[in-house]
Amino acid sequence: MSQENVELIRGLYDSFSRGDVPAVLSQMDEQIEWREADNFIYADRSPYIGPQAILEGVYMRLGTEWDSFAATPAEFFDAGNHVVVLGAYTGKHKQTQKQVQAQFAHVWGVKEGSVVRFQQYTDTKQFADAIAA
Repeated sequence: MSQENVELIRGLYDSFSRGDVPAVLSQMDEQIEWREADNFIYADRSPYIGPQAILEGVYMRLGTEWDSFAATPAEFFDAGNHVVVLGAYTGKHKQTQKQVQAQFAHVWGVKEGSVVRFQQYTDTKQFADAIAA
């Protein structure tokens, strides 16, 4: 079962990289709890509960505020009902034209084939600096 969880999460990153947000959201439980890192630029509404809240509070903002934003996974770790992913964010803020390249750790919770939890860890200062004029 846990290898299936890794493949589920790997598929989310693949869908996100193609810009297929509906495919990403379709894998989420209706009551998913999504937590951005403390002090992250999109943590103002964290925790987000449900796919619609994530779409509006995270994905739509990424799409309108950043050019070429990417979350590129490098390693996946099977932890039973959790999958840990290490990788890097890259992108350029549209308004300031400042770029970010920040490592991340994501902890995903999976239950019965659906994503039920997400926790982000990243260098929040890089993002704060990128949006500062």
